[in-house]
Amino acid sequence: MEQTWISLVTDLGFPVAVTFYLLHRIETKLNTLIESIVALPEKMR
Repeated sequence: MEQTWISLVTDLGFPVAVTFYLLHRIETKLNTLIESIVALPEKMR
C-alpha cells in the first residue's frame, strides 16, 4: 500500500506543480485584465 502512494506522488507531483504555476500566472493576468475593464468607462469619458 505504501509503495502505491509513493508511486502516485512521484508520478503526479510534477504535473500538479506545473498546473499550480500556470494557474498562478493566469490569475495575475486576469487580475490585470479585470482592472483594465473596470477602468475603461472612466477613460472613455
